[in-house]
Amino acid sequence: MRIPERMSAAAPPQGVNRPPGGSAAAQPQAWGHHAGAAGRCPRGFTLVEALVAVAILALVAMIAWRATAAMTDGEVRLSEQSARWQHLDALLARMEADMRTAIPRGVRHGGEHEPAWYASPDEATGNTALVFTRAGPDAIEEPGSGGQRVGYRLHDGHVDVLYWPRLDNAAATEPASYALVDGVAGFRVLQLADDGRWSDHWPFLGASAMPRGVRIQITLADGSAIERWLALR
Repeated sequence: MRIPERMSAAAPPQGVNRPPGGSAAAQPQAWGHHAGAAGRCPRGFTLVEALVAVAILALVAMIAWRATAAMTDGEVRLSEQSARWQHLDALLARMEADMRTAIPRGVRHGGEHEPAWYASPDEATGNTALVFTRAGPDAIEEPGSGGQRVGYRLHDGHVDVLYWPRLDNAAATEPASYALVDGVAGFRVLQLADDGRWSDHWPFLGASAMPRGVRIQITLADGSAIERWLALR
């Protein structure tokens, strides 16, 4: 009986053709490799990669927070500056309205006579204390046509407006004081005389009852300055 020759390689699985020129023995190895790759679990982040991602997120959050804080602080400063300049503009507008209605009417304070327009600089600081008579009511609560005595001064870093109850007052009468603007370091009022000279006090010898014009100079606590010129007659 004839014994068949031994096969040198295993037959390929059913339905799988042997590649041309290839070896049948290599085919099972290829199938084993693909099966191992398909069954492997997906790879996750390592601890170092997770820490790097957290650090990047923290850096981005810090940058965003600083940008937001800078925008908020800038808006707050802008609002404060806007309110400050509005108060200064209101002060100058109020002074201008009072000065343009000033009248040459002197008053009595106790037994002394005071000029219609009186300006005196402080010897130590040079800040002006200004008092004058304006047309209008005798007092805020008592309307009249005789006029009103008003004044402006710098006190404890803010500009005050002063109101006397009437034109002629007793010696012990004190004016009502209202603070208008704070953060002020200097307050000066210069008067223009008929001969064109500017003076920090009024009246002086030979001066008229009222100045021709005034220069209002306000120096703020941060060093910035404002100046306004007014023609009175």
